[in-house]
Amino acid sequence: MADKTRRTTLFFVFLLSLFLALVPTSSHRPKLRFGRNGEFKILQVADMHFANGATTRCLDVLPTQKAHCSDLNTTVFMTRVIAAEKPDLIVFTGDNIFGFDVKDPVKSMNAAFAPAIASKIPWVAILGNHDQESTLTRQELMKHIVKLPNTLSQVNPPEAAHYIDGFGNYNLQIRGAAESSLQNKSVLNLYFLDSGDYSSVPYMEGYDWVKTSQQFWFERTSKRLQRVYNAEPNPQQGTAPGLAYFHIPLPEFWSFDSKNATKGVRQEGTYSASTNSGFFTTLVTRGDVKSVFVGHDHVNDFCGKLKGLNLCYGGGFGYHAYGKAGWERRARVVVAELNKKRADVKTIRTWKRLDDQHLSVIDAQVLWTSSVNGSVAPRL
Repeated sequence: MADKTRRTTLFFVFLLSLFLALVPTSSHRPKLRFGRNGEFKILQVADMHFANGATTRCLDVLPTQKAHCSDLNTTVFMTRVIAAEKPDLIVFTGDNIFGFDVKDPVKSMNAAFAPAIASKIPWVAILGNHDQESTLTRQELMKHIVKLPNTLSQVNPPEAAHYIDGFGNYNLQIRGAAESSLQNKSVLNLYFLDSGDYSSVPYMEGYDWVKTSQQFWFERTSKRLQRVYNAEPNPQQGTAPGLAYFHIPLPEFWSFDSKNATKGVRQEGTYSASTNSGFFTTLVTRGDVKSVFVGHDHVNDFCGKLKGLNLCYGGGFGYHAYGKAGWERRARVVVAELNKKRADVKTIRTWKRLDDQHLSVIDAQVLWTSSVNGSVAPRL
């Protein structure tokens, strides 16, 4: 009886979420800002691998879970963690759908994002290496995503659309708290990049990477945001901190294992590109991005710090994605907190939520803390 009740609940949650996903989008795009509590919270959802809903079975779960486990477990997990954390922004970091198994990519996308849409919380998405393996191209997928309700996703930045590689490169600015001295300045900058799918370069097999054109756009955007941060009215010293989200990890993630990571575990390799594009060096040189968040390698969930830059996995979220039986699916939460006196960002913290009975919180850590004089400004 309990199993029947659970299946019925999952089915109705799925239908409700799917219906809400089809509500027409609004042209109004809200400006993001810190709350009156001085915090801005981000929920990262990595690797849902959503396919066809109730008919798509789970992978790598315990024998007791197999009979009634499907994509709907991913939907329910997302609904639960959104309700528990109440984030200010939800970030989907690719492999949102598993294209090989998808019958209709539009319906699968709608269903995958449905809990976020139903929550009415702003959300964004980038693509992984599996999203386009159905009938839609990466460009077509992003063009569909940007039309969905409550999303702040972009196909590409207008000023760079004529030269930038990939689809799903954009920046979001998080303003200071309302009625604070920095209410009209971005005090936290978020960068989203398309790390591609598979290499198209002859004799260079394997996964794709963040290209030179994307790094050029990132540098230009970072410098522009610094100039605005340092300019009148109310000029600030240094730089506003930034966070970067993309799917495929940088080769530098190989620097860490379960012993030298600051928190979390390594349980598989780092499946990055076979070439090093230099993006890690670009990020370190600019200096404003304090943490990078990726997916792709589902049973890695560690953070490690290298040359002042945190490299963090989200951990596998979806039930149709490969995982490890008995190792709970998980989501990463990031919270930036303001300095009450200066109204700029004081700390950036993170933890993970597990899909267990209690939505357990694990691996809480501080990723970055500002100095007394603010961040040192990189050269423009």
